[in-house]
Amino acid sequence: LLQPAVSVGNVGQLAIDLVISTLNMTKVGYFYTDCLVPMVGNNPYATAEENSVELSINAEVYSLPSKKLVVLQIRSPFIKNKYRPFCQALLSWVESSKCARVILLSSSHAYQRDDEQLLGTPLRYLLTPDLEKAVGGLMQELNWKEMEKVAAYPGINDKEKVLHIPGGGITKQLFTESCSKGIQMAVLLKFCSEGDNIPDAFILVNYLNEWLQLIKSEVNTSSQWKIPSSWRLLFGNGLPPALF
Repeated sequence: LLQPAVSVGNVGQLAIDLVISTLNMTKVGYFYTDCLVPMVGNNPYATAEENSVELSINAEVYSLPSKKLVVLQIRSPFIKNKYRPFCQALLSWVESSKCARVILLSSSHAYQRDDEQLLGTPLRYLLTPDLEKAVGGLMQELNWKEMEKVAAYPGINDKEKVLHIPGGGITKQLFTESCSKGIQMAVLLKFCSEGDNIPDAFILVNYLNEWLQLIKSEVNTSSQWKIPSSWRLLFGNGLPPALF
């Protein structure tokens, strides 16, 4: 299961858009929840006038059986105080559906990085203990950098370290609960700032592709991903990245 966190710059959602559009994934259902702001709109992946009038809602499920891949796309923000119920409902669905693994695409405020996080790549990953056993070695081979823990009380007690993902939305809660439930989950995230987040989305989806090889390419470039029609309608008018 591949899904985004509703996080800073909507980077995860934009990256998911690229995956669905490029792989031409089929919509197979909806994730019904009262935890998200209700919304409805036209088909964001329309390829012709005939399918442009199809309706899309706030949480939809797409499938690609040939790659054993299911994608949950989230298109609206969370209602206040609804993070926990959503995480519980989502993980319950993951368990009942027998999803082998969950990959969460997320982002975090670049301006809130500590000194260590300022070094090197702006990309980070997290693995639950159960997934660490399976793919931890691969991450080392890819030379990926694990998300650092930061001091719980900077300047007072620098020895006590905690996981801190400012701007990450449900990322920390979903990851923590997956750890306690024994669910195999990976978080892939990028440090970024609000603005034109299209480049961040391409960087994040290429990061994902290094691992999953969703599309074959010797060199990861932006041109290999199919841009959804909804992007052209919005960004072509000079509007900033937004939820679709």
